[in-house]
Amino acid sequence: MAVQKGLAIGDVAARTGLSVSAIRFYEGRGLVHPERSSGGQRVFLRSDIRRLSFILIAQQIGLTIEEIASLLSSLPERRTPTKADWGRISKAFRTMLDERIALMERTRDKLDGCIGCGCLSLKKCALYNPEDRARSLGTGPRFLLENISRVSGGA
Repeated sequence: MAVQKGLAIGDVAARTGLSVSAIRFYEGRGLVHPERSSGGQRVFLRSDIRRLSFILIAQQIGLTIEEIASLLSSLPERRTPTKADWGRISKAFRTMLDERIALMERTRDKLDGCIGCGCLSLKKCALYNPEDRARSLGTGPRFLLENISRVSGGA
């Protein structure tokens, strides 16, 4: 009986909870790199289970495919990543998570008040964003996106 070198796509799907089509999509985006058997079937390394699980987690917390690809780009492609390899990714991932957590906390804490969007519909906006001065900071809800509490300076 021959020893199987890797896992078939169906086995990887069963282990990760991802659909076969999702795994093919991630392959097409360059996030996983299965080898091909002599019959042309995809053959995955066991370490691809962790890579795909990481992708699933990262997507669920809101990272884009491009952000995930950037994080995964430092992993080796043809060998099982080591603890040190994952440590490098974890450091960058932690920074991204901390930034997103800070944004969510600001949103939770300030959403019912002036967010610097320029609507000036709340009385409090006249205090924190008089004459829509936040416009000089850029578009959108600047007080939330840039962690600014008010715009100072004269009109």
